[in-house]
Amino acid sequence: MTKLRLAIVGAGPAGIYAADILLKAERRFDVSIDLFEHLPAPYGLVRYGVAPDHPRIKGIITALRDVLDRGDIRIFGNVHFGTDITLDDLKKHYNAVIFATGARRDTGMDIPGVDAIGSYGAADYVSWFDGHPDVPREWPLDARSVAVIGNGNVALDVSRMLAKHAEDLLVTEVPANVHEGLAQSAVTDVHVFGRRGPAQVKFTPLELRELGELRDVDMVVYDEDFDYDEASRDAIASNKQVMVIDRVLQSWRKRDSVNNAGGSASRRLHLHFWARPVEVRTDDSGRVAALVYERTRPDGNGGAVGTGELREVPIQALYRAVGYFGSPLPGVPFDKRHGVIPNREGQVLSKDSNQRVPGVYATGWIKRGPVGLIGHTKSDAMETIRHVINDQGSWWQPEDPSEAAIPALLAERGVRWTDLNGWHRLDAHEIALGAPEDRARIKVVPREDMVRISRGE
Repeated sequence: MTKLRLAIVGAGPAGIYAADILLKAERRFDVSIDLFEHLPAPYGLVRYGVAPDHPRIKGIITALRDVLDRGDIRIFGNVHFGTDITLDDLKKHYNAVIFATGARRDTGMDIPGVDAIGSYGAADYVSWFDGHPDVPREWPLDARSVAVIGNGNVALDVSRMLAKHAEDLLVTEVPANVHEGLAQSAVTDVHVFGRRGPAQVKFTPLELRELGELRDVDMVVYDEDFDYDEASRDAIASNKQVMVIDRVLQSWRKRDSVNNAGGSASRRLHLHFWARPVEVRTDDSGRVAALVYERTRPDGNGGAVGTGELREVPIQALYRAVGYFGSPLPGVPFDKRHGVIPNREGQVLSKDSNQRVPGVYATGWIKRGPVGLIGHTKSDAMETIRHVINDQGSWWQPEDPSEAAIPALLAERGVRWTDLNGWHRLDAHEIALGAPEDRARIKVVPREDMVRISRGE
C-alpha cells in the first residue's frame, strides 16, 4: 500500500478538518499526518478569535477535540514555521504539505488619521481578550466614547466586549488579566458604523440578538436609518436571515433609548447605518478625538452612495473591524493584494508563472480569504484534499519519511514542542483553575507557562 506522509501547518479548524477528512475518506493509501502549530495549544481561531461569551463555540471545540483524541494525528505545538521547521525540512520528510494558517492581521484602512494614538485593529483587541500569548497583557480602556468601524460579526464581538460589564464575563473562560482590565474600563458609549443600511449588514441574527441581551446597556438606533428603499424591502421579504435582523432592529426602535432619548442604562451601544468613515480627527497630542463620516444613501442595488453630508462624533478610541488579512510564509507564494496563498482549488500556484507548485496546498482562510463561517471550512478542506489524493504522481519523494525524524530534528534544534498529551495537561490545568470559581476554565496566557505546563516541567 502506498504511504502518504502529510504535513499540515496550522492546527485550527481548517487544518484539523483537512486531516480528519483525509483519514476518513482515503483507503488506498497508508496515511500519516503531522500537524504543526506555532501556538502551544490547538484550535486556532476557535480558541483565540472568538469572544469568550459564545457558548456555541464549545460545541465546535468538542468536535475538534474528538478528532485529535482519536490518536491518529500527531500534533507539534509551539513550532514556528520558517525558523523551527522550514519548507525544505518538510520536503525531506513528507510527500506534501497543506498550509492552514488562517488570517491573523487586520485589513488596512485608508482614511486620514486612521493611525492616530488610540486607533486599534480589531484583531489585536480580539487577541487580547481571548488571552493570546503573543500580545501584551494590558489593554488601554480609558476612553469613554469609542467607535467601531464595520458591520460584520467581528465588529459586533468587539462592540459587545467593549460595552459588556466585566463581572458578567466571570461565567466564561475569560483570562484573569482580561477581566481585571475590563473591570477598570471607562467606556460609556460604543458607536458602531456601517456604510450601508440595516438590510445589508454582514453579521448574523444571533450575534445581533446577543447585543440586546447585555445587562445595563441601552441599544440606540436611529429612525432615519430605516427609510428602506425597494431593494432593502425585497431583501427583507426574500431572505429569512435579513428578515430576522430587521425584526430585532425594529424591536429596538420601540425602546425608550431610540435616538438616544430616555435610556436609563449606564452604558449605551449606538448602531449607525448609512455612515461612511472619511477621517479620524486628532487632538494636539495626536490622539483620536473624533470620527468624521459621510452620510450615505441606497443606490437602488443594495449598495450605498455618498450624499456629501458630513457628520462628526466625538470619540477617544477607534476600533477597525473591516476584515482580516493573511500573512506571508517563508518560501511559500503569497498574494500581497488579497492576503492569501495563490491557489487553484487549494493547489498552490507560483506567483510569477501561475503554474502549480508540486506538493504544496492550502485550505481555510489563507486559501480563500477571511469569508464564511467556521462550517464552510469543511467543504473547503474537501476540495483541497481531493487534489492532494489525485496528485500522487507529483508528490515529493522524501529522503527520510520516518515518523521518528521530526521529533529528532526538533530536539536537535532545541525546540520545546508540545504534543497532544501536553495539550491534555494544559486543558486539565485550565479547568482546575476555573473550578474553585465554578467556571468552565481560566485560560493560561503567558506562552512560557503554557509550554511549561504542557511539557510537565
